[in-house]
Amino acid sequence: MEKILIPIYGQDIAPRFDLATEVVILIREVGNPTPEERMMVLPQASAEQLCHLILSDGIATLICGGIEEEYFQYLSWKKVKILDSVMGPWQKAAELFMENRLKAGENLHKRRMEGKDVS
Repeated sequence: MEKILIPIYGQDIAPRFDLATEVVILIREVGNPTPEERMMVLPQASAEQLCHLILSDGIATLICGGIEEEYFQYLSWKKVKILDSVMGPWQKAAELFMENRLKAGENLHKRRMEGKDVS
C-alpha cells in the first residue's frame, strides 16, 4: 500500500504548500490500478500541521506546488518523496503519477492559442 498526499485549492494543486487548507490522500493498493481517494479539510493553513499529517499518516509521496526549502528538506530527510512545482488539476497529476509519468515542475494546464491546444 502506498499513500500520496496532494494539497489542493478547488480542482487544482494548491500553489503553495503552506497555505493549503484542503488535501486529497490517494491510497494505492498493490494490484489495484484505481486508488482510493480521501478528501480532508484542515482547520487552518499550516505547513507544520501538513508535515505532521504526512508523517503520522505514513504518506510516501507528496505532490505539491511551491514548497519552502525548510519543509522540502525536512520531509526529504524523513524519506518522503516530493514532486514539487507541479501545477494544474490534481486529478490529472494523480493520473500521471499512477502511470509513473509525473515529474517535478510539470505544468498540467491546457494551453490554447487560436482555438487549438498547444500544450
